[in-house]
Amino acid sequence: MRDLSQLVKAYDVRGVVPDQWDASYARAFGAAFVQVLGASAVVVGHDMRPSSPELSRAFAEGAAAYGADVVEIGLCSTDQLYYASGSLDLPGAMFTASHNPAQYNGIKLCKAGAAPVGQDTGLTEIRELVESWLAEDGTVTVPAAAGATPGTLSSRETLDGYAAHLLSLVDLSAMRPLKVAVDAGNGMGGHTVPAVLAGLPVEVVPMYFELDGTFPNHEANPLDPKNLVDLQAKVREVGADLGLAFDGDADRCFVVDERGEPVSPSAITALVAEREITRARAAGEEKPTVIHNLITSWTVPQVVTDLGAVPVRTRVGHSFIKEEMARTNAVFGGEHSAHYYFRDFWRADTGMLAALHVLAALGGQQQPLSRLCAQYDRYAASGEINSTVADQAGRTAEVRAVYGALEGVSVDELDGLTVAGDDWWFNLRASNTEPLLRLNVEAKDPARMAELRDAVLAIVRA
Repeated sequence: MRDLSQLVKAYDVRGVVPDQWDASYARAFGAAFVQVLGASAVVVGHDMRPSSPELSRAFAEGAAAYGADVVEIGLCSTDQLYYASGSLDLPGAMFTASHNPAQYNGIKLCKAGAAPVGQDTGLTEIRELVESWLAEDGTVTVPAAAGATPGTLSSRETLDGYAAHLLSLVDLSAMRPLKVAVDAGNGMGGHTVPAVLAGLPVEVVPMYFELDGTFPNHEANPLDPKNLVDLQAKVREVGADLGLAFDGDADRCFVVDERGEPVSPSAITALVAEREITRARAAGEEKPTVIHNLITSWTVPQVVTDLGAVPVRTRVGHSFIKEEMARTNAVFGGEHSAHYYFRDFWRADTGMLAALHVLAALGGQQQPLSRLCAQYDRYAASGEINSTVADQAGRTAEVRAVYGALEGVSVDELDGLTVAGDDWWFNLRASNTEPLLRLNVEAKDPARMAELRDAVLAIVRA
């Protein structure tokens, strides 16, 4: 039996086309998805990658062969697929490899109401079923569905409904006119941004809005600073009030201020948290809850606590965020990777809704974005630093031995190793898929942060 663990990750399917998978695999995943979930209907969408239309159609055919009626929504962002899953109350499949290079593609799966499908919530069973259909040579044959009446294929337009829903969740009535540079990276932001921002007092300066899954200008991965360079230059060139950069499937949004300087996703998390707490309070919720992962800035729980709300700290990863949001009925959740989750968006992540909150906050007062965000930027942060390490557990143990012995520090292992002092902390986590250790350091003082960063890295890289 062939092992698909390199293709089926913790949260999604992701691999090179056609080397690792192709339409025959997509058809099998469609059939397995329907069988494992017991779904009678599903919604399917795809991004602008060259392989996406063929793969998504094959998935739809596989799902229909096993009795599910399939609603195809065509080109969409990942959060647009979540909107379709939530508003139609159907399980969904989004064909995208997010920020990965052009030769990759993948599937993000969800249950009805945009509830996550991950390794502990159905993805393992889906993988095992597809593996059972694989021949020794790697070809896959989906058996006929015994007794199943084939489902139907239909198409539906969801972009207008998606835009209207997002706009209903943010009060933009008091917004002053703004000039906004937007780098879509040739990804799905070029599809969704015009629909969502149309009608607002916003002058959009578009960059790379042409849908092109070969990414001719730069990778659609704003987490890498080199992919923000064009946007930073454009903001300064045109005198924009801010810049927005979306990843390939447009579910993440990064923000650049009027100086062309990146705004920390932790600062955006704190800003949006304050707005969502205020909105929940106005609706009668006494102590709203906000979720943040353990590598967001200490600023986030401090802002939440100062507002009389409840911060809840989680592991890194969308499945953990969504589980905690469901458990606590949290109004909002944020990750330092620029994933932002909203209770009113089926607890799913949408960078576009976070962007609307930033526009509303900036446009509702006269300060520039840099000054507005200064209150949410209280610490010096290293950003995530990756080190290639053969013995991840051994290096982590060495760091724990050195820092865990210090007086007055706290140590926890919720996700990797987190060590904290009075005004500093660091987290060291092993990658699930690569021989890497990921380090994040934060301190009140930039010099202390740099000193701590270099000392931990010296142990990790020794």
